[in-house]
Amino acid sequence: MSLLQADPSSALPLAGSRHRWGLLALLAVTMVWGTTFPAMKAMSGDLQAFEIIVLRFAVSSAVLWPFLRGLRPQEWRWGLLMGKVMFVATALQVSGLGLTSSNRNAFLTGLNVVLVPIIASTLGQRLGWPVVAGAVLSVLGMTGLFYESAPWSLGDTLTLASAFVYAAYVLTFESCAKATAREGLPCRPERLAAVQSFVMLGLGGVGVLGVHGDALATLGTRAEAHLWPIVYLGLVASAGIVWLQAWGQARVRAVEAALMYGLEPVFAAITAVFYIHEVLAGRALLGAALIVLGVMLSQWPVKTAAPSLQPREA
Repeated sequence: MSLLQADPSSALPLAGSRHRWGLLALLAVTMVWGTTFPAMKAMSGDLQAFEIIVLRFAVSSAVLWPFLRGLRPQEWRWGLLMGKVMFVATALQVSGLGLTSSNRNAFLTGLNVVLVPIIASTLGQRLGWPVVAGAVLSVLGMTGLFYESAPWSLGDTLTLASAFVYAAYVLTFESCAKATAREGLPCRPERLAAVQSFVMLGLGGVGVLGVHGDALATLGTRAEAHLWPIVYLGLVASAGIVWLQAWGQARVRAVEAALMYGLEPVFAAITAVFYIHEVLAGRALLGAALIVLGVMLSQWPVKTAAPSLQPREA
């Protein structure tokens, strides 16, 4: 999930076909992100959180390692910092996923879109009415979502914590963009992705050895049953999607990109129905709809919109 605040300078319409292809690209990005939740949920029955991270980013690192050559010092510095933040967020999310449904995990993770501007307000950025209204709708949606079939669980708490850390990641990315722009050498997204991927792999490996070292001998056997999901998560969702995301955002206004990203929980729920047979019904379905509405409303353009924030990588 990512956040982009509306930019007042983006009010002019973009070229027709260029604009349409940009929207389609971001729609594809959001769909891919949505599919990762049920895929990881299915894996969590056989694999622990750190093991999933290691397997996923081993594939990603194998693809991205050529981009480590010719790195600028600031790309190393920011990549290492952002990789650490992303590791904490992913570890919390995957740990929570093993203890709650993929639908709950996806919708709670999506709240980082509302959390980012709220946290940013404590750093001096102004909040508009859409953010406040979006936050209220999201809280109401959480109430419906978590009282449909089961009470709030430890998995939900871990996932909510991950949403806060993801919000910190988005703000870190914004700081990176501003700092490197002032230096006249903006960080290249594929280079940042490569550094972050190896940080994730390294920290995940430390976690596996420290927490699940006794089960390391059976990791290959357990992972074999999930070979294709692992390849999909590493190759498509972690490595390839970076370029498509950057390409699409260059062709679409910030507010439209944010609306696309707000659809991530919807795609997660749809995928869960077909992949692991999870279904939202009744009050939970209404709660899910309110969260999506709150996420999208929080990005509604206002005349005094906050500065544009950079996107989170999936």
